[in-house]
Amino acid sequence: MGCLFVAGSAIAWSTGGALTRFLDVTDNWTVVFWRSFFAGLFLLCFMLVRDGPHGTLRLFRNMGVAGLGVAVCFATASSCFIIALSYTTVANVLLLQAGVPLFAALISWVLFRERVSAATWVAIAAVIAGVGVMVSDSLDGEVSPTGDMLALLIAIAFATATVITRRKAHLRMTPAVFLGTVIAGCAAFLMAGQLTASASDFVLLFALGAINLGLGLALFVSGARLIPAALAALIGTLEPVLGPVWVWLLHNEVPAPRTIIGGAIILIALLVHLGWEYRRQRRNRPA
Repeated sequence: MGCLFVAGSAIAWSTGGALTRFLDVTDNWTVVFWRSFFAGLFLLCFMLVRDGPHGTLRLFRNMGVAGLGVAVCFATASSCFIIALSYTTVANVLLLQAGVPLFAALISWVLFRERVSAATWVAIAAVIAGVGVMVSDSLDGEVSPTGDMLALLIAIAFATATVITRRKAHLRMTPAVFLGTVIAGCAAFLMAGQLTASASDFVLLFALGAINLGLGLALFVSGARLIPAALAALIGTLEPVLGPVWVWLLHNEVPAPRTIIGGAIILIALLVHLGWEYRRQRRNRPA
């Protein structure tokens, strides 16, 4: 079930690029603000419907320092993503984000001695190679230390949030990601030039917030607490594979051959690893 939840989050997040292309808003911070606002509204309603007012308050009281850490990590990742794109290319950001499973595995092993199987290490290497093939057409010779450091910070923040969610599996992290959207929204409010948008843009911003970000976060923190951190981060790499598919379907933009080849490498690596993980769990399950 944890794998399905995390895969669902990757599907939700992968729609972001295709939806953003429909927007007429030119100020990125305005997009971040409304996206965070609608995501936070979705997550709050989700908790109120699922747990009721008293249960929601209890979730906030119980999230503790771990929840604050997850909130800061997700707020950092979502804010740095916009800033990084103003310094470096999307390809460079995607390539560094492909290191999330590697960072999650290393953090889990160094801090908690959580064993990472050889098969998982092989799958991580295959995913990084696949992303490298996908973005190889877009990589240029120019290196922006600021942009690449911010992209690296995104990967580390996301990996850290994944590890915390896994280690504190007894806690529901939905209020933590809600707080993360509030932090990101407040930062964007201070940076945005204006917050106005057309009626059609508001519909798209609602979809970007509620479905793309809010639903994605809710599914991810629900699934990441049930499976190893490295595996959760690994499944999350479905996002760059599915992103070009949505652009193709909605904008009739055919992916480049290297994008298809790299995506196929990632998809095959994930399917083989998930199949191996499923067989291993069945073999170890008590009769």
